[in-house]
Amino acid sequence: MTIAEHDPLTTASTQLLIGGKWRSGERDATFEVFDPSTGSSICDVADASANDAIAALDAACQVQSAWAATAPRERSEMLRRAFELMMTRRDELASLVTLEMGKPLAESIGEINYAAEFLRWFSEEAVRVHGEYRMAPSGSSKILTTRQPVGPSLLVTPWNFPMAMVTRKIGPAIAAGCTTVVKPAEQTPLSALVLGEILREAGVPDGVCNIVPTSRPQEVVTALLGDPRLRKLSFTGSTQVGRLLMSQAAGNLLRLSMELGGNNPFMVLADADIEAAVEGAMVAKLRNMGQSCVAANRFLVHAAVAEEFSDRLTARLGSLRVGPGGDEGVDVGPLIDEAQRQRVAGLVDDATRAGATVRVGGSAPSGAGYFYAPTVLEDVSSGAAINREEIFGPVASIRTFASDEEVLVAANETVQGLAAFVYTRNLGTALRAVDSLECGMVGINRGLVSEVAAPFGGIKHSGLGREGGSEGIHEYLSVKYAAIQI
Repeated sequence: MTIAEHDPLTTASTQLLIGGKWRSGERDATFEVFDPSTGSSICDVADASANDAIAALDAACQVQSAWAATAPRERSEMLRRAFELMMTRRDELASLVTLEMGKPLAESIGEINYAAEFLRWFSEEAVRVHGEYRMAPSGSSKILTTRQPVGPSLLVTPWNFPMAMVTRKIGPAIAAGCTTVVKPAEQTPLSALVLGEILREAGVPDGVCNIVPTSRPQEVVTALLGDPRLRKLSFTGSTQVGRLLMSQAAGNLLRLSMELGGNNPFMVLADADIEAAVEGAMVAKLRNMGQSCVAANRFLVHAAVAEEFSDRLTARLGSLRVGPGGDEGVDVGPLIDEAQRQRVAGLVDDATRAGATVRVGGSAPSGAGYFYAPTVLEDVSSGAAINREEIFGPVASIRTFASDEEVLVAANETVQGLAAFVYTRNLGTALRAVDSLECGMVGINRGLVSEVAAPFGGIKHSGLGREGGSEGIHEYLSVKYAAIQI
């Protein structure tokens, strides 16, 4: 399949979705969405104001009670229908993701599969919200606990997985009985908008899902966080922005789910299967052009195998084809915009000034689009900024170590704690690493940790709360306790 087989711009609305109606913003303002592979404008999208956002919250609040009272099986069936609609339209939706975000079509198809699975998973979780009825220890009363929807929720999603990050939030919200206001990333609003149409077609009532793309996210989000009717914020993005939103959310004591930045170590121990480690590195580093919060950020490789690992990884990255994601045979698409490309280039330049060697890549090709060559850096100084900052690009930064104790210390010397990857043939070593690593997720001999049925999230400055798994729906539920005198 090529992107030419579908016209993605016929797929999605370019208006706001508020109370089940497509509408312009209050000022009829719009903003442009750009194709990162060319830098050219794709279309204009309605630009929500703070008043539009409050109108969306009005719509969510008006139907919250009725939605919470809807039978779990009904909510389940709606999500299941939405899953089936997404899979029926998979190739069309993938073309849209590639157009507005840039990733190769094969990866976009993978994202649609992943995104749809959240709807199927939470359709199953909707009917498994359990409570408890038991005797108090004193024997004088009964304890009844139930779980109820938190209430109207604000879902703020990023640009790197424009479909999957929305379904990962809206799936559990719908399953739990919460109404929502979705604020998608300015760079990639079209995927969220077409999902809104799919949910409506699946039978989700008007007002349950409201979508407000905007070029003024601070204005819109601040207005919503200041409204006492809002009960929850779920945010995926940078630690810096997450910290700001947490402080704003404190005024109304909102329930929070925060999936923030990562600085994820990829550890190759002396006994690792090097071929498997390189295969895992390709996934952990190059998925989505490295623009993933769980991408491998620091490659920590035992000195005994460092040369072999580096040679193999360099050969693999050097063989990749860079180009527009919609072109056949492309392995690596563009970065999201020029600012991100300059940031990646700055990290590479800083590392080389500090003594790092560029094995392959290390530059941006000429021409249109926001491309950056897949890059391997060796002998990276421990003090280089690339070891402290999230790269979000196709750059593998390699340091060596001499012992398992040393690598675990190096892996944990960061304020982030999202994910880590460990390659070793020794089960005991692997399990000790799981216990010792300060992070929310660990991949053992595996370069991909994302799994719909598993809890996704981090610790330390990488956030709080979990998405996916059986844990995901509980982020949208409150526990109520009743003391019953018998």
